[in-house]
Amino acid sequence: MIPLFGDMSLTGTPFLYTAVVLTIVALILPLVLWSRMRGPKAVRVAARAVMLLFAQATAVTLVFVMVNNQNNLYDNWADLLGTGNHVQQAANLGKNGTGNISLNRLPKVKQAFSPAEGPGMRAAGGVEVTQLKGQVSGVNAEVYVWLPPQYKEPAYRHHKFPVVELLPGYPGSAKAWFGSLHANAQLLPLMKSGRVAPFILVAPRTNLLAGVDTGCANITGTVNADTWLSVDVPKMVMDNFRAEPAPSGWAVAGYSAGAHCAVKLAVAHPDRYRAAVGMSGYNDPIAERNSLAAAGPTLRAENNPYLLLKAKKTPPPIALYISGESGDGYEAGTALASVAEAPTTVHVVFLPRSDGGHTMALWRPQVKAVFRWLTLEMGKNHPHAKTGTTTPHGRSNAGSTHAELASGTASRAGAARKR
Repeated sequence: MIPLFGDMSLTGTPFLYTAVVLTIVALILPLVLWSRMRGPKAVRVAARAVMLLFAQATAVTLVFVMVNNQNNLYDNWADLLGTGNHVQQAANLGKNGTGNISLNRLPKVKQAFSPAEGPGMRAAGGVEVTQLKGQVSGVNAEVYVWLPPQYKEPAYRHHKFPVVELLPGYPGSAKAWFGSLHANAQLLPLMKSGRVAPFILVAPRTNLLAGVDTGCANITGTVNADTWLSVDVPKMVMDNFRAEPAPSGWAVAGYSAGAHCAVKLAVAHPDRYRAAVGMSGYNDPIAERNSLAAAGPTLRAENNPYLLLKAKKTPPPIALYISGESGDGYEAGTALASVAEAPTTVHVVFLPRSDGGHTMALWRPQVKAVFRWLTLEMGKNHPHAKTGTTTPHGRSNAGSTHAELASGTASRAGAARKR
């Protein structure tokens, strides 16, 4: 198995084909050899048992590979085996997450990009990837970038483009928005027609430590995930592409644990983001049982967007789009809406359980509506474009107590379902 790990990518086509071939072989072997076994009875029984175990193992492996490729849960063997670590250092960066470093004085980050590999990476013009060493966060990880169709057109050569950071759930791959939600393929025709603004899509790695969710938090000595996402990645994008400056040109979107991160980043850093989208998320980090941000009451409070928004002396000029089912994201949105004051706006969309549950099937159809909303909220709609409208389902507080709505913890009862 060692050569297999070294020569084959977990999400690559060769490994998938290998799994298919081994499964077929495992099914054929018992049919051909079962009655032809020779030797003592104990040897024959042992040989047949090995064949059955081999068949079961290959079947399970094939199912896992197919599910992983469909949902982009693990990028590579290190992620799966829990041996990956993308944190070089985690200094104390203070409350603003910069360590009082003057970001304008940092040298420009010039990155080399290459075509990204994997399902969905070549669609709609192709996704590119680079390995970024965060100057401030101490994180060293990959970042995926997709450019809108207008980016390389001569008429737009002096134009700067708005940006949306895309965050997956946990466990989850940075590729998931492209490979599983097909965001680039879905948005390409809408951008060409002007119904959606030509956003640059940026998907940084969020799975930075083995076996735990960082909660997009800064934890001295452990990880500076917040700074990685809200400082290092944006700086790299603005240094390498014609991207609009923050906060007016920047938004962040996520699903599940990524939804929690997206909303928290926007509430905590209105100087870095204008809008955030959270699909099936939560407010209290304890909803993700493996979240480092849930390690203690102080850390939980510092990373709970509901408490952060409630404590703001001056309401931040941000727009939030929160969608979810009852018991899975919806209550988190209504809790935020209950404490939001102008100019903060919170758009809550109720989704019935028949829409797909806590899966890609629920989030994938929302991509177009989410980006139409971002286009309008960020003032990026073309005056002659047909932007269309989306009518949300009626709101409902069913199944939620007043205390749950107030705290924003009702969205992930038992923290039982994760992506």
